[in-house]
Amino acid sequence: MNLYLIRHGESEGNRLGKIQGWHDFPLSDLGKRQALQLGNFFKHIHLDHIYSSDLTRAYDTALAIGSYKDQTVHKWEKVREVNLGPLQGLTRKEIYEQFPQAKEKSILTSGLEGTESVEELTKRCAYIVDQLKRAHYKDDVAIVSHGGFISIFLMYLMLGENWGEVHRPFQIGNTSVTHIEWTKSWKPLFHYVNRDHHLTTEAIASQKMGLL
Repeated sequence: MNLYLIRHGESEGNRLGKIQGWHDFPLSDLGKRQALQLGNFFKHIHLDHIYSSDLTRAYDTALAIGSYKDQTVHKWEKVREVNLGPLQGLTRKEIYEQFPQAKEKSILTSGLEGTESVEELTKRCAYIVDQLKRAHYKDDVAIVSHGGFISIFLMYLMLGENWGEVHRPFQIGNTSVTHIEWTKSWKPLFHYVNRDHHLTTEAIASQKMGLL
């Protein structure tokens, strides 16, 4: 199986510097242009199925791929961004003012009440891998998701249940593509991570790399 993990285009939340999590922000004007460039990139790449987070910024990005491929996009809530509870909708400055304990940890795995736990994220990653293995063993699949969750999913693929104990080194930019191939032994091979050469100079320069 070939799996293409794709982060959504720039959203209004990205543009405003807000941590989004499960908050539903639409694509910005730049994000819409990025999505079109992404769709054009996939025009000549074979895909059997296209899945997307059910959040608007991801789904609208996926629709751009679907329109170029003349394929249906299927919503899959399991590939949503990490649930960040009380941190959602705030800027990093606001988070550190209201939750000073968050300064010492990753926002994605802060452990604050109301946020998605490492254990819950581990179960979500395991479920996704199991479903892909069952339903799409020989297929080429695109999943449009979110920067935070994609970085965690990559860690899970490498380290399994121990992913939360190791620093996450991945930067996942808007509409960047990560290509993973599974062999017959179901061991993942990373062809590339965070590739965004399909974007124009303007789109790359405007990236909000660290905003979820």
